[in-house]
Amino acid sequence: MESDVVSIDVPLSFPGHVRVYSMPVRSLEFVDVPLANADEVATFATSKRNDEHLSGRWLLGHCLGLWGVDDLGVLEIARDEHRAPRVTFLQGMWKNTPLPSFSISHSDGQVFLALSDSEFNVGIDAEPAQRPLSTNAFDLISKGEELERLRKNPESAMTLWTSKEAIQKAMQMGMHLNPRKIEVSIGDFIQNISIENSNIQLINWAVNGYQLALAIRSKPTALLTAEDRLLEETRMAMLDRPEWGVGCNTNRNNV
Repeated sequence: MESDVVSIDVPLSFPGHVRVYSMPVRSLEFVDVPLANADEVATFATSKRNDEHLSGRWLLGHCLGLWGVDDLGVLEIARDEHRAPRVTFLQGMWKNTPLPSFSISHSDGQVFLALSDSEFNVGIDAEPAQRPLSTNAFDLISKGEELERLRKNPESAMTLWTSKEAIQKAMQMGMHLNPRKIEVSIGDFIQNISIENSNIQLINWAVNGYQLALAIRSKPTALLTAEDRLLEETRMAMLDRPEWGVGCNTNRNNV
């Protein structure tokens, strides 16, 4: 399996130390994929979707190891209210080591993964470069002048499609962010896009017959809850006083 993993060069210096990988979709067993979630896998109606999901999660686990995260057993994949995924420590783990952000795309028997520093949100999308996009779908992703440009340049449709998908992922909103509200310049290899007070850097390029789009933005500053602050204060107290326990007077150094 490891030999199937390919590192893809990003053709430009990108913030966040972004790394991109791909591998063929494989038929894997659930028990062989530490970051897979049984409840999520149970919802898949087809073996194709099951294989894509497990291959993506396996690739994520493997590449986290390349990133320097060596214990997948203390990690899980959580989702926010928009179902945007993130790597996090299991509840109850006293760890605040920064974990990379990630994004996964599946297309035509391949899975693609992007990793970035924890301070960023990253999004990746990939489609076969020669796959046509029905003209009936043009007004589902574009409007106004952008739609007119797309109708005049239909060969750019897949680049536009993957760009908007990557941006939706980087914004952590998926289809909750209407693609018609994302304006992308047709024909530009790299561009900066402003959406909802976020600055997104976008790049498009072709690799081995696939059209790739990669988007990245700085994460909004997170506000700590009262519980977060209490947990952090408790953790620091335990580090400063090794003899200190929780709930009772316990000598943690007893043999």
